[in-house]
Amino acid sequence: MSSVRRSLRRGGMGDVETPSKPPGRPDRTPPPTELSESECLELLGGVDVGRLAVELVGGGVDIFPVNFVVHDGTVLLRTGTGTKLTSIEHAPSVAFEADSFDWYERTAWSVVVKGEASLTIDQSEQFESLGIELESWQPGRKPFFVRITPSSTTGRRFTVRRSVVP
Repeated sequence: MSSVRRSLRRGGMGDVETPSKPPGRPDRTPPPTELSESECLELLGGVDVGRLAVELVGGGVDIFPVNFVVHDGTVLLRTGTGTKLTSIEHAPSVAFEADSFDWYERTAWSVVVKGEASLTIDQSEQFESLGIELESWQPGRKPFFVRITPSSTTGRRFTVRRSVVP
């Protein structure tokens, strides 16, 4: 007798029977692979959007999607005045995360950078930053360059077990 679980699919498809692993059958999904710092930075260089987690001035935390580039082993982003900038000035310890999923290979990776965020104040560094291709998907004035200098960079690559319907 095969093991079957009932699941409700989104999109109005109703109940769909989804086979599950029979009892006693070994899991053939390979374990996650830990990535080196250089692999993490290389993967980050291939995506445009990550998430910046900051400590809010009034307490608590928030996460913001941001466009970024990897530059000289750091994460560089632009921002305007507002919550991100105020939070970074208040508490410069931040976390940054980006990931990617390959629909066809059923593989994914996730990279987390923890470190100190700082505004680029040095004029020569700002001019160097202006030469870096860093465009924001969201319109608006973003005159401030923020550099995250990593204290740790970790990542994992893993196989996605469930079937994925694009």
